[in-house]
Amino acid sequence: MTKLYKPEQPRSSLVTGPVAAFASCIIPGLGQLLALQIWRGLLVLGSMASILGLLAWRAVALAPRETGLLAIFSKALARRPFFIGGVLLGALILWLWNVWDAYQQAEPQRRGGVAIFALILFLFFTLGWQISEINLYKAVTELPDVWPLLSKVLWPWEAAVTRDTETVIATAPIQIPCEGSAPESPAPIAGQPYIIAAPTCGELSYMDENNDLVMGTPLHLEGEGFAPNMKTQIYWKDSVGQEFHVRYQGEYVDVQTDSVGEFEVDLVMPYRLQPPSAKGVQLHEVQARQVSEVGGLKPSEPLLLSVERMIETIFLGMMATVFGIVFAIPVSFLAAKNLMSGSKLTLSVYYLTRTILNIIRSIEPLIWVIIAAQWVGLGPFAGIIALTVHSIAALSKLYSEAIEGINTGPIEAIEATGATRLQMIMYAVIPQMIPPFVSFSIYRWDINVRMSTIIGLVGGGGIGFLLI
Repeated sequence: MTKLYKPEQPRSSLVTGPVAAFASCIIPGLGQLLALQIWRGLLVLGSMASILGLLAWRAVALAPRETGLLAIFSKALARRPFFIGGVLLGALILWLWNVWDAYQQAEPQRRGGVAIFALILFLFFTLGWQISEINLYKAVTELPDVWPLLSKVLWPWEAAVTRDTETVIATAPIQIPCEGSAPESPAPIAGQPYIIAAPTCGELSYMDENNDLVMGTPLHLEGEGFAPNMKTQIYWKDSVGQEFHVRYQGEYVDVQTDSVGEFEVDLVMPYRLQPPSAKGVQLHEVQARQVSEVGGLKPSEPLLLSVERMIETIFLGMMATVFGIVFAIPVSFLAAKNLMSGSKLTLSVYYLTRTILNIIRSIEPLIWVIIAAQWVGLGPFAGIIALTVHSIAALSKLYSEAIEGINTGPIEAIEATGATRLQMIMYAVIPQMIPPFVSFSIYRWDINVRMSTIIGLVGGGGIGFLLI
């Protein structure tokens, strides 16, 4: 006897439309629950509670010094009238709409679509706009400020190439303090740069008992024989051989030579912390340095190191992906329910495998690389271990879900021939798995290459190690 198909009749409401509307007027979503629209009622109730809770949180953040609900919302409304007023108006409309929706859901011919949820999404978007502090005006008006940094990213050749440098130095002796006969300035040598310091002895700057800087002896420098129209840096070399760029009035002392290679500059003898062994008369030097670029362009050390680390990053991701694929393929068959539901034992293995994969996948690779670094030390090997562990869990899940979604026709055909379970997997399952397996594997390699940049920040090797 042929059984006629009867469409499933909607479940009747526990209450009438007016009662459901009144219930939702008291508690949003309650009328929908009484109309046996469980998920609809829970969504309305949860959304209304979340919107009001988030609105109250933002109001308190906008009026932190106010007390009392009315005072808080008044101050918040005064500071953000469009945001607070708009969300309050939207919440009121949602509450009224919820009442009307409950009435419709309790009627025999239920109406009311998803428009109420569009309003909920709009209110959440409005709250998210304010919570995340989106400021389009600031983004547009201050865009030129980011151009210097962005230009270096788009065109990094200034730092990518360099030239050899040649440094020309002329020195003059300075005696600290002025005891006995002061040293004489060196005699000029034709064709070579030289400087004359006046005086050739004096006192260094020092810190008094109030930790205030007391200026040292004023110093006048004259230089000749340098390259014309070129920046010249003034350095100081103390009695123990330590050199530093002289600062005066908060700025490094640099001077530009004139058209014949001469310059004059005034400064004071700098502050220098003397070692305990520096007693009595000490001989210091004041230096004038010109650094010029010579030769052709060549790759800079940062560029070579960055390229090396980028190659390391690519192979780090590749090796982790290869190892992940090798271990994930057999594990994925244990995590496929359609293959492991033959008995209680295999089903237990399925649930155990899935649980372990979920736990491993829930732990970030950053945590795994910290553990691996304790195991094998800092470097790319620790990064490979971390990404491999996470890749096994992620790929096993993707592979197993692909196995669960395969076409059962070839499996039934192979089983009908009397093939064993292993033969069924080899000739009916694996051929269907190759395309998704390849797709998931390539995608995972892309993830691992990007993730290897992040794990390098905590010692996993690659370009991330340079970034940190």
